[in-house]
Amino acid sequence: MRIGLGYDLHRLVTGRKLMIGGVEIPFERGLLGHSDADVLAHAVADALLGGIGLPDIGQLFPDTDPLWKDASGETILRRVTQLTREAGWAVSNLDAVLIAEQPKLVPHKPAIRARLAELLGVGPEHVNLKAKTAEGIGVIGAGEAIAAHVVVLLKRTD
Repeated sequence: MRIGLGYDLHRLVTGRKLMIGGVEIPFERGLLGHSDADVLAHAVADALLGGIGLPDIGQLFPDTDPLWKDASGETILRRVTQLTREAGWAVSNLDAVLIAEQPKLVPHKPAIRARLAELLGVGPEHVNLKAKTAEGIGVIGAGEAIAAHVVVLLKRTD
């Protein structure tokens, strides 16, 4: 067994879609980034990469590479899931915390959880998702950003 830890944070801006965990969330702002800035997909990818001992997504999918311009978090997560399988590992369970003042994410949790499970190739019972606020503190609390923390437990497939 191995454990991986992932974290990501992106600023909210107008003129972008809000993608979280591969699900489009209706909101007047989206996350700013070279890719679609899917904060949850990025944190999950980093957790998987950490668990299998590979570099983070910033190194594997750099914002200096035009190939990854506007890439979806799903695309990145699919590739990282493939790397995880090729290394002989699979997700045992994943636990994630989304931190956002707005929009309220609780109504979207079932869809996000189901989509993440699908992307990871596991049943939804292996994916846990919590949504929290920052209680008005810092850039997240001011409604300027969204963050995600992820822990994943990996098991050998061979």
